Amino acid sequence: MNLSDLDHRITGCRACPRLVAWREEVARTKRAAFADWTYWGRPVPGFGPADAPLLIIGLAPAAHGANRTGRMFTGDRSGDVLYEALYDIGLASQPTAVSADDGLELYGVRLTSPVRCAPPANKPTPEERDTCRSWLVEELTLLRPTLKAVVVLGAFGWQAALPAFAAAGWQVPRPRPVFGHGAHVPLDGLDLFGCFHVSQRNTFTGKLTPAMLRDVLRTAAGAAGLPTAS
Repeated sequence: MNLSDLDHRITGCRACPRLVAWREEVARTKRAAFADWTYWGRPVPGFGPADAPLLIIGLAPAAHGANRTGRMFTGDRSGDVLYEALYDIGLASQPTAVSADDGLELYGVRLTSPVRCAPPANKPTPEERDTCRSWLVEELTLLRPTLKAVVVLGAFGWQAALPAFAAAGWQVPRPRPVFGHGAHVPLDGLDLFGCFHVSQRNTFTGKLTPAMLRDVLRTAAGAAGLPTAS
């Protein structure tokens, strides 16, 4: 088993009936601005090199973002903010992500999420989160030989990721660490960092600024041994 095999298996998952129905309905009805697109409408695999020392964990694909383009954080405002920050610190080849074939490359960083299908109202249920966990556990297991640092975006991702780390063999402290922006938890040779999610609610209100995001990403990249631009 390698990451390419895992990614292929993920795209065929139909384990959560509510999510399957929603992602496919969105792909059929579309948004007017994307009427000429053929939506992906399937679970979204991770994106980035298989030997990445840095992993970024989000929440779930956006209905008209990754559910449309088939690539993590691609085609929506959240992704615009994240990729621009990665580009600014030298971890992405370009500051924008519009489609899966736009030539974007990531340097030493991989993006993933604990829920692989776009959920209604961007809110997966706890049951859907738990059902999807096995994919993240497998991904973490395959990344473990090179993984040095992880940034988790938002409290939902943090709550979903900690059990996945435990299931993949890391020793997670008890009680489980509390999420917070800038939180740092060492796990068996892995540095885990918390960051507010790059949602419009956070970026439009200033709860998360580009400088705040770059600071967390730069710190995590340093922990992963990746050089960054100043």
